[in-house]
Amino acid sequence: MYRIRFHGRGGQGMKTASRILGTAFFLEGYQAQDAPRYGAERRGAPIFAYVRAAKETINERGIISKPDLVIVADESLVAIPAAAVLQGVRKETVLLIYSDEKPITWKKRLNVDCTILTLPPFDASEAFDIRFIGAACAGASAKLSGLIAPESLKAAIEEELHSQGKEIVNINCERALEYYAKMTEYEGIVKEGKKAGLDGYSRPDWIHIPFEDAGISAPAIFGAATSELMKTGLWRTLKPIIDYDVCNHCWWLCSSFCPDGAINVDKDGRPEIDYEHCKGCLICMVQCPPHAIRAEVEHGRGVKNGTTGGTEKC
Repeated sequence: MYRIRFHGRGGQGMKTASRILGTAFFLEGYQAQDAPRYGAERRGAPIFAYVRAAKETINERGIISKPDLVIVADESLVAIPAAAVLQGVRKETVLLIYSDEKPITWKKRLNVDCTILTLPPFDASEAFDIRFIGAACAGASAKLSGLIAPESLKAAIEEELHSQGKEIVNINCERALEYYAKMTEYEGIVKEGKKAGLDGYSRPDWIHIPFEDAGISAPAIFGAATSELMKTGLWRTLKPIIDYDVCNHCWWLCSSFCPDGAINVDKDGRPEIDYEHCKGCLICMVQCPPHAIRAEVEHGRGVKNGTTGGTEKC
C-alpha cells in the first residue's frame, strides 16, 4: 500500500491535492482513499491530507502514522512541532518540500535518515497564487510514485475541479503537469509500504463500568445545570402550552430534546411540563411533529403549578 501525507496551510489546496491524487490512482486501477484533516478552520492554519492507494481492499483508516511520501507545501511548517511534518518519517520515506533551498541544506537542518527532495517554487516572474500549489504538489507526487500517467493526472483534475470553470481547470492542469515533469529524474522513487501488522499490539486496559439497573433509561433530570431548588421558570417570557387533543403521546421527542429536563412523562405517555424549571426556550414546540405545543406570552412575572399570575413574584 502507498501512504502519502500532505502538509500545508489553509488556502494552499492540500485537500484538493489529496483528492486529485486519490482520483488519479483510482483511474489507474487502484483502490484509493483520500481525506483531509483540519485544525483551526482559517486561512493560513496548518492542514493535513492523506492518500492511501493499493491494488487490494484498503482496511486501514484514520491518520497515516508511517508515510511513504510526505509533501510539505509550506517550508515554515517543518519547524512547528504541532504541524507533525516529521511524525513517523523513517529511512524509506521520501520527504518533498516546496522550497528554493537545496535538499542537502534540509538534510543538514533536519538530520533525518530519509530521502529529501525539494520542489522549486513558481517562477518569480509569474503572479504567485497559492491556490495552485495543491495541483503542483499533486503532480509532483504522481510522478514520484511512478504509477500515474499524465493523462490520468489531467483527467483527475478535470473531474475534481470541473465546477470551478474551464479557466481554473486549465491553470491547475498546467501547474500539475509542469511539476510532474520536474520530478522526472526521481520517477518511481516512492516505494510501496508494508502492510500494517499487529506485532507488539496489546489491548488497552479498559475500565469496565457496569450498567445501571434501571427499568427505563431516559432523561428525567430536573433543573439541569442548576439546582432543583432554583426556580428557573421565573426566567421565562414565553410559555409552552400542550394541547392534549392534538398531542399523539410520542413523548420521547419533547422530553428528550428539552435541554433542562423539564418535561416528564407519566405512565400513560402523557407529557407534563415542569413550569417551575421550564425556561421557555420553546425547543419542544419546534420538535413536536403534530404541532401540539404552542407558545403564549407570560402576562405575569411569577409561576406556580403551571399558572401565571400574582401568586409568586420574582
